[in-house]
Amino acid sequence: MTRRHGYGLLAAMVTLVVAVSAAIYVGATLDDGSRHTKAVSRARGDSGNAVAPASTGAWVGTWAASPVEGEPGTQAKGLAGRSLRNIVHTAAGGTSARVTLSNLYGKQPLTIAHASIAVAAAENSAAADAATMRRLAFGGSPSVTIPAGRQIVSDAVRVSVPRDTDILVTTYSAVPSGPVTYHPRARQISYAAVGDHTEDPTGTAYTEQTEAWRYVTAVDVLSNQADGTVVVLGDSLTAGSTSSVGTNSRWPDVLADRLHSAAESGADVPRYSVVNQGIGGNRVLRHGGVGTPAPNASGLTRFGRDVLGRTNVKVVVIDLGVNDILRARDPKTLSASSIVAGLRELVAEAHGRGLKVVGATLMPFGGFRGYSATTESLRQSVNAQIRAGGVFDTYTDFDKALRDPYDPRRFRPEYDSGDHLHPSDRGYARMGEVFDLEDLKGAAPAEL
Repeated sequence: MTRRHGYGLLAAMVTLVVAVSAAIYVGATLDDGSRHTKAVSRARGDSGNAVAPASTGAWVGTWAASPVEGEPGTQAKGLAGRSLRNIVHTAAGGTSARVTLSNLYGKQPLTIAHASIAVAAAENSAAADAATMRRLAFGGSPSVTIPAGRQIVSDAVRVSVPRDTDILVTTYSAVPSGPVTYHPRARQISYAAVGDHTEDPTGTAYTEQTEAWRYVTAVDVLSNQADGTVVVLGDSLTAGSTSSVGTNSRWPDVLADRLHSAAESGADVPRYSVVNQGIGGNRVLRHGGVGTPAPNASGLTRFGRDVLGRTNVKVVVIDLGVNDILRARDPKTLSASSIVAGLRELVAEAHGRGLKVVGATLMPFGGFRGYSATTESLRQSVNAQIRAGGVFDTYTDFDKALRDPYDPRRFRPEYDSGDHLHPSDRGYARMGEVFDLEDLKGAAPAEL
């Protein structure tokens, strides 16, 4: 080979590397947990906002929420003619961001005319820091149509996203489409405005409030603070039901703060972000629901979408099983072994992707309306099998940490929200504090 030919080959290789590096994943994908293909397109600029990453780092999830069902009252027209400003809270900072929008429960195509992302001007505020307002693009276009049952990932946009901060993700649809895919009981107030105010930084028009996230299901950042993502799969105990609204007091929030602080102080812990995939009322086992896809899909049904489909996942945390017991038609016909078998199936799926799995014991619910000697026996049996090993790679004992030592069937009073099922803010803090950060180290055990 001549030197000239060698230089030519080298130049061609460099050109190829640059082209691949400039590409990001964006496109409509199935959102039902059955497939996880991603279409790749070349990033293009939009309105002066370069979409190529501004610096090196790793793409990680900084926030996520599971789609739960179609929003009641939006079946016919969706929320056409309204700007929906979702407030979400970051677990990791970054220099670029991209957003996932879902039309999973839509029965017709959803056309997003405009969308934006910005850092909030203040906590729990619909107003944006104007300097951070960025228009989102989808394959270079400011508008996108998402088929029913699918999702889309935006182009990456350069924007400085701080950690532990509210950011605003706003969408506007002019064309009727419904129902709206949403996550209710978010413990966070988001906003809506009549008309297209996607890039309005003032927030003045956003007079409508809702405790729900609409369409947006994930935000990723290109981060120098984190090398991977921890995904927490759970029910209302993970989603943070009964935690104070707008305070980010869910236990995964506490875990994210602890993990970041420990890594920053030089402790030998992984540099991971934490995203919350909790759904109120969620179960491990498959259960029937009205509609296709069924609302509140079980852990086994949604594991591919909500866990394996997240960005740069390193560890999975599973805290499920209470609702399988409490929502069983006849608890006397339910066996603890069936719940454990479902948990093991989730672990096997995670191991198939090389992911470590940390489990959790089931916390007490004595005094709750579904409590009985039968349900308590089922809970104790599941916990005994978790503690004996052979279910998860390791586990955190939430039951031991929050139960009343004088009545182990119940929460300690200071950890009880009052309904005897969900923790108080102090209880959620206790869950995040007792989680052993060492458990996040390492990978899935090798199969022999």
